[in-house]
Amino acid sequence: MSAPILRNLTDLRAATAGWKRAGERIGVVPTMGALHDGHLSLVAAAKAACDRVVVTIFVNPKQFNSPEDLAKYPRTEEADAAKLAPYGVDAIYVPDPDQIYPEGFATTVSVSGLTDVMEGACRPGHFDGVATVVAKLFLQTAADRAYFGEKDYQQMMLVTRMAQDMDIPITVIGCPTVREPSGLAMSSRNMRLSADGLERAGRLYPVMRQVAEKLAAGASFGDLAPAAREALGAAGFVDIEYFDLRAADSLRALDRPTEPARLLVAAWLDGVRLIDNIAVPQLND
Repeated sequence: MSAPILRNLTDLRAATAGWKRAGERIGVVPTMGALHDGHLSLVAAAKAACDRVVVTIFVNPKQFNSPEDLAKYPRTEEADAAKLAPYGVDAIYVPDPDQIYPEGFATTVSVSGLTDVMEGACRPGHFDGVATVVAKLFLQTAADRAYFGEKDYQQMMLVTRMAQDMDIPITVIGCPTVREPSGLAMSSRNMRLSADGLERAGRLYPVMRQVAEKLAAGASFGDLAPAAREALGAAGFVDIEYFDLRAADSLRALDRPTEPARLLVAAWLDGVRLIDNIAVPQLND
């Protein structure tokens, strides 16, 4: 049975208030729609651990740097609801824009430090938009747990820090990246790739894996990065915005994985911006 679609905060809070009174644990899966198996894996994780699950669908204009990118973002509400039906979620919150940004809205949530590099450096203001909308969704849903995919690793760290700093009583749960058979991380943006682009995009993951394996064997990232960038260029990737080795807990730049680390990348292919990251095995002292 399809879950009710709620479009205003009054209806959402009426539902969650009853759940709270009953002592039920609420999980939320924030999305921008165009759902794929990656999103659905988060829903499954939420269903396994929570009494009630709310999936939010809101294409947040404040986190887009380009009006063209915002306009192109897929909106597939009917198909999304059909994909969620088998999971038995308790509500799909698709707020009208004025439920998130009412007239006169004048507040921005900004998290420093974690947002100064990579996505934050390449997309000025993006993370302010993410932090602001996620803070509102956390508070509006009154959820106890929130589920995010590790594909957006920096974003996951951002919302975790934001909730901690703002004393929002919610636990952020990171879930593994779901991949296509080629290794390509599932993303709503993949829908915009041509068939040839999808094939070439599948070469990103093997390049990252090769670099991670050499790092684990003791190689220097500074020595490996030029060849990796060349391999991505040969696959058709252009404008590689970053290809970085970073500390997993602070995003500090590393040359060797002497502590828990992630390899993170953002690059363009077929006019589509793709991001990915993987864990890198830590070197033994």
